Amino acid sequence: MTWSIVARDAETGAFAVAVTTRFFAVGAVCPWVMSGVGAVSTQALVNPYLGSKGLKLLAEGISAADTLQALLATDEGRALRQIHMIDSRGRTAAHTGSDCLNWAGHRAGEGVSVAGNILAGPRVVEDTLAAYQANPKLPFAERLIGALDAGQAAGGDSRGKQSAALRIFTSEDYPFLDLRVDDHVEPLVELRRLYEVYQRDYAVFRPIVPTKANPTGITDRKVIEEIRAKRMQRG
Repeated sequence: MTWSIVARDAETGAFAVAVTTRFFAVGAVCPWVMSGVGAVSTQALVNPYLGSKGLKLLAEGISAADTLQALLATDEGRALRQIHMIDSRGRTAAHTGSDCLNWAGHRAGEGVSVAGNILAGPRVVEDTLAAYQANPKLPFAERLIGALDAGQAAGGDSRGKQSAALRIFTSEDYPFLDLRVDDHVEPLVELRRLYEVYQRDYAVFRPIVPTKANPTGITDRKVIEEIRAKRMQRG
């Protein structure tokens, strides 16, 4: 199941996984991201521990290539797995097991990797990668969603559509953006709608939330009300 894109935003240093599939709740098991460390997507006959263990190794400063080899060495089901990742320096590594169902494969560019299985064909990953690379000026989230849209237009998952997810980490230990569509006839359409709701209803309040630079965040009720009033004016 699944195709996904893992990437590092060169401008901000943010890491992300965007993923979609004909399977329920892909966001629960496939995407793994950590601030300042990297991102991993584990898929095909999914082994979630490859995601959590992969992030731990990347956090120790181990390269994406060496992390991948370490994970595969301990997984007897490696022939059935697909996994790809990006490390803190933007280096990628990918594995498509020999027993993954066709079409299955991966492609990579600078600071980005795309991988998928049970796809309509290689154009799904190729067009996903090309769309991402063609739009460097777009906001990171929009660039990722647009890349998945391009892959869907090329045929997507050969079985159909069901779920999607987008996880982005910037400088904090909590997600900058964490969207999940668990069961929908048009998961990418719904993912984009949720992103638009986030932009409208939540992004304006982000300055209030505590950060590493400002552990308390904004607690002044007057300032919060001013932010809320601006949100209401924008509709």
